[in-house]
Amino acid sequence: MSQNACHPTVLVVEDEVFIRMVSVDALSDAGYEVLEAENADEALALLKGAGNIDVLFTDIRMPGEMDGLELAERVHVCWPKIKLLVTSGHRRLSDDEIPDAGRFIGKPYSLDAVVQNIQGMFED
Repeated sequence: MSQNACHPTVLVVEDEVFIRMVSVDALSDAGYEVLEAENADEALALLKGAGNIDVLFTDIRMPGEMDGLELAERVHVCWPKIKLLVTSGHRRLSDDEIPDAGRFIGKPYSLDAVVQNIQGMFED
């Protein structure tokens, strides 16, 4: 876990500004340190520069050469300790389809469900 074990760091990757903003606010309110990125390229730059990310929360469908599922796969290979939470309003996946025992939450989701999923990752 990140430097302060009481406050895991979550990287939110979402191209829809409003969705990203409310997700970041909800996670911050729940006590998480939160970083944000608009797409996979931004996320990878943050991951390479920050050594303290505990959870990747990413949308699947976003602009750029890499979608969120490919990002999750790359994170699993390069940073295997980072937990994965993937979301989409266009696809439905089972948790088994997410690398490294990650989790899937469909859109629209409640912010409480996002927080509960992330909390559950640290209880497993």
